[in-house]
Amino acid sequence: MTEPFPVIAKTLSGLEEALITELQVMGIKAEPLHRAVRFTGSNDTLYRANYCSRLALRFLKVITSFDVHKQQDLYDQVNAFPWEEFITEDHTFAIDAVISQSVFTNSLFVAQKAKDAIADRFRTIYGKRPSVDLEHPDLRINIHLQREQCTVSLDSSGPSLHKRGYRKRTWEAPVSEVLATGLIHLSGWDQQTPFYDPMCGSGTIPMEAAMLASATPAGYFRHEFGFMKWRDFDSGLWNRIKSEADAGIRPVTVPIRGSDSARQAIHAARINMQKTHLGSAVRFTASNFHTTKPPFESGLMLMNPPYDERIQLDDAIAFYRSLGNTLKNLYAGWEAWIISSDLKALKFVGLKPSRKIPLFNGPLECRFVKFDLYEGRGPLF
Repeated sequence: MTEPFPVIAKTLSGLEEALITELQVMGIKAEPLHRAVRFTGSNDTLYRANYCSRLALRFLKVITSFDVHKQQDLYDQVNAFPWEEFITEDHTFAIDAVISQSVFTNSLFVAQKAKDAIADRFRTIYGKRPSVDLEHPDLRINIHLQREQCTVSLDSSGPSLHKRGYRKRTWEAPVSEVLATGLIHLSGWDQQTPFYDPMCGSGTIPMEAAMLASATPAGYFRHEFGFMKWRDFDSGLWNRIKSEADAGIRPVTVPIRGSDSARQAIHAARINMQKTHLGSAVRFTASNFHTTKPPFESGLMLMNPPYDERIQLDDAIAFYRSLGNTLKNLYAGWEAWIISSDLKALKFVGLKPSRKIPLFNGPLECRFVKFDLYEGRGPLF
């Protein structure tokens, strides 16, 4: 039985509290950081969180921390650490570095300095050093320098956890799987109300809704995680955790729909769906939101419309005004959620949102807004 160790879970800005709630369901008590949360765990915790978390980007196992007052301190401390407990001279490694208000000003230089320190330690002890592999290393090391504090961690996830493994085709500016699940979580969807994304692109938001409704673990379609290459990887523990999580998968009984005006996008969404066990859990159709009747009498609508910054709209204001008119004229009785980075044009929806949640979609500052659609003309700004 290994001693408990600190873990940092990275997520998107605005989803920290949602991730804490998700981890609580797994029996993990976490505290918020900026774009991350922190908790104490074991290999059991780490394996389970990587496989089941829908809202984390990666999980970092903290292995040491120290003060860095001058640049030589980083080399000395990293060189003194017993890396031979984690890799051999025949393994490969890579280093990711993040710096903030540090004596260093270049993260690539920090990674190079740390790489030299590890390589020199192995040369001194074994006469041979492990190689660097930036794409598929046996051990990915994360170095975080915040002012004078340096934290060194092992990346247990490997490729970012937003890469679920089911998305084989994409369409223009696809939303991240982690953000898609975050939006569904923040909307408060009860998994019983009909769910509809009228601008679904290659289908990420409806697919994430289906995975949630079926209790399919977020990592179900992935073939690898970083911890699988670690020297202490416990395959028996991993197989038990995976089997327990998979045993909870259930049929989707709630109606979930996705539509898009681009037939190529719907083709991509259907191909993605075919790569899963979800079958007909989501129905995708090619249709124009503004001229098509709602798929249900009422339900929860969640959409990620084209952003003016990434997909050029001839007239963003006219687009959002038309969006609002469609909501008012066709979707009485619905609850509609829209995420947009065009904060000016968003006001021209012509409805007063009952909630506004600040979020980021990559570098884009966004608002995730809720509209309660009543009979008749909705309340204006």
